[in-house]
Amino acid sequence: MTPGLIERDEAARLIESGRTLLLAADEALLAGLPQGRWIAGTIPYFMTEAGGVASRDRVFAAVLPEPANGPLIRSYSTETLTGIGANAPENGFTALLIPAFSEAHTAFAQGVFGLDGLFNAPLVGWITGVATEDIGTRPPKVFNGATGESSTTMALAMHVSLPAGQSAKIGIVNPFQQGDGPTITFPEAGFTASECAVDGAPVSFIEHIRTRGIDTQLPLVADYFGTPINVSIQSIDEAAGPNGGGQVRFYAPVFPGIAYRFAAPLDDHAAAFQSAASDARGEPVFACNCIHNYLNTGFPGTPVHPFSGPLTFGEIAYVLVNQTLVYLTIESVTPVNG
Repeated sequence: MTPGLIERDEAARLIESGRTLLLAADEALLAGLPQGRWIAGTIPYFMTEAGGVASRDRVFAAVLPEPANGPLIRSYSTETLTGIGANAPENGFTALLIPAFSEAHTAFAQGVFGLDGLFNAPLVGWITGVATEDIGTRPPKVFNGATGESSTTMALAMHVSLPAGQSAKIGIVNPFQQGDGPTITFPEAGFTASECAVDGAPVSFIEHIRTRGIDTQLPLVADYFGTPINVSIQSIDEAAGPNGGGQVRFYAPVFPGIAYRFAAPLDDHAAAFQSAASDARGEPVFACNCIHNYLNTGFPGTPVHPFSGPLTFGEIAYVLVNQTLVYLTIESVTPVNG
């Protein structure tokens, strides 16, 4: 079954048939679904074959491959997140959902490089959200289909073992590349920054943005071993920060020791995204995309073939990323004998 938007009753039938599922929908649709082999997160925005869609009356469903054995569904607190790698399957993947603005969101994003066994198996997922008009009044949630419970504070994972002969792979579609501006580094990890170093010289980050006339719709981009990883700017508060000197807020944390540059401008955001997506390989069984990629193209935006999935408040491809499409494929491999 191709991932896509379906009616709630159809989602219930899939659950009752015993399929292993990743679901996304408005909270009202997820509450009360039958118990089964599924996890879900709240969001009313989706990328579809017709483009971006806002829907409170349909459920996005990704039917996962039949696992080698029953998937392990487990909740993680800020204290137990460090052990997520210990439950990773020897051959398979972990799908991870985290409510936006929660302590688990912060703990994962800032502490991800301290997680034991982070790279034991592919780790893919997303940050759950709500309609933009509901931010601050309705918290994002995750739903554990095995128990019927929901949470606004816990991270929720599905550890999926695959049969011999199958292998999980994570792909990233990112239309952004580092620009030719100066290198920016930060003194500490966090979702906010007041100070930075530009080509080694300490400066106010807000002042750097202002004096260079930087478009803050462009993310910071770091080069992680040849893979561009984005950090998007959420807001600028001129009066916040130490001594009221101003503070920049991010949708994902920055880290010390990492060299960032602002992304090169895109002449046509939609065309650049389509071009980047054309390099994707394999048939995706799950994908998610950043809501910013659609807002920047004038929501609802254009379809990104062959991907469909939730438009999220952050994407997980081992680490937390922004303004990025993340996808999971299952490939056939030849088992190694002996």
